[in-house]
Amino acid sequence: MILCIAFATTAYAHGVAEGDQGYIEQTSGPQIIAFLYLGAKHMVTGYDHLLFLFGVIFFVYRLKHVAAYVTLFAIGHSTTLLAGVLLGTNISSYAVDAIIGLSVVYKALDNLGAYQRWFGFQPNTKAAVLIFGFFHGFGLATKLQEFSLSPDGLLINLISFNVGVEIGQFLALGAILIAMGYWRRTASFSRHAFSANVALMIAGFMLFGYQLTGYYVA
Repeated sequence: MILCIAFATTAYAHGVAEGDQGYIEQTSGPQIIAFLYLGAKHMVTGYDHLLFLFGVIFFVYRLKHVAAYVTLFAIGHSTTLLAGVLLGTNISSYAVDAIIGLSVVYKALDNLGAYQRWFGFQPNTKAAVLIFGFFHGFGLATKLQEFSLSPDGLLINLISFNVGVEIGQFLALGAILIAMGYWRRTASFSRHAFSANVALMIAGFMLFGYQLTGYYVA
């Protein structure tokens, strides 16, 4: 299933559908409801986000710990989404999205216990989620900067978009947690946890390779 998601159309990987792009460029003034919808749609269809979050909560069982990780990710994502657009940073979206692919690889390796075996220590998982959250938000910011955004109502629209992203994250994460809850109660979870994270790592490398190719051929 993870590989099928990774092979899905790349138009949604931190991208914006063509119809939505036209709306974004033509709108002027505060459009709160519309940007809430666009933000939620981005998260629900953003498989790079979902793969990373899947890896983050894979071995997290208590809801308060899930909430802590998701909050850190949201802080990072929100900060760079807003700052990236408002400050007009100019970095290749392919380069940022390649790092996002590596964030999936990083988390899969973490779940596999690779860092303890290779280096003899466990990196701070909360710090990693926050740092990669910055890159995930910055990835979308680089895409939005490619559009002709009206300055009229820009801040309100960006905030609305970001709130929509968090709503979409909540909905997507809820579905993932329900599925994981059922899976964890079966014997197959312990049998296939290793292979699932290997598949997650491969998906991350595929995302990284695709974006790196785009960087050099663009």
